[in-house]
Amino acid sequence: MEVEIGKVKDIVVEAGKLFQDREAAGNARMKGIADYVTEVDMAVQQFICGKLQEVYPGAQFMGEEKSNEEIDKTGLVWILDPVDGTTNLMHDYRNSVISLALMERQKIVMGMVYNPYNGELFWAKEGKGAYRNGQAIHVSDVAKMEDSLISIGTSPYNKEMAKENFAIFQSVFQDCQDIRRTGSAALDLANVACGRIEGYFERGLKLWDFAAGMLLVREAGGLALDYYGEDAGTGNMSDIVAGNGKIPLILVERYLC
Repeated sequence: MEVEIGKVKDIVVEAGKLFQDREAAGNARMKGIADYVTEVDMAVQQFICGKLQEVYPGAQFMGEEKSNEEIDKTGLVWILDPVDGTTNLMHDYRNSVISLALMERQKIVMGMVYNPYNGELFWAKEGKGAYRNGQAIHVSDVAKMEDSLISIGTSPYNKEMAKENFAIFQSVFQDCQDIRRTGSAALDLANVACGRIEGYFERGLKLWDFAAGMLLVREAGGLALDYYGEDAGTGNMSDIVAGNGKIPLILVERYLC
């Protein structure tokens, strides 16, 4: 299916206006440990799903806030995280994004990450490069850990991993320039793609967390791997290590294997 980026962009940007509803953002229910859904999540998903079905009626729809049991991953599938960074949204921390990807025959062929707080729209199509607000973007060329800014994910839904995770974070922190934590995997991957950070890693991400960002990173010249150094695939859950062409390999070999 040929996707018109302009049409998808308009849908996503319009949906981003829903982030401004602070009353809806405060109406949340708990799905699990540190895992919440707000009225904004539901409204964004409903809006984008409805609009995409109008424009591309032949595609399936995988969303964070639905069961997805009916999805045939060998077909054409939209993959949406309506609010990546829901806890941030609840606190008005302003590090939340919409993450939308298109998967065809289990391969990500389009990805879009939109930050409604600053208007940054990242998108990529397979083989066409990666862009931010229409300008081509590329990963950084930093080759050494001591010159790198690294973003971490704390796997908040799996706090039993905390001791192991934070031991790794300490080792990385001691070797790099500094570490960051945004609370949004999709935003971290977009920041890798545009060269703001050299690497990002987190365990236990769902496909809707990383599908769009993974393509952004790869089309910007970077790597999106798992903790064993293999290319990250399109499984429902994965441990992700992403960055420019050099730092992810160091992270895997020195800290994660």
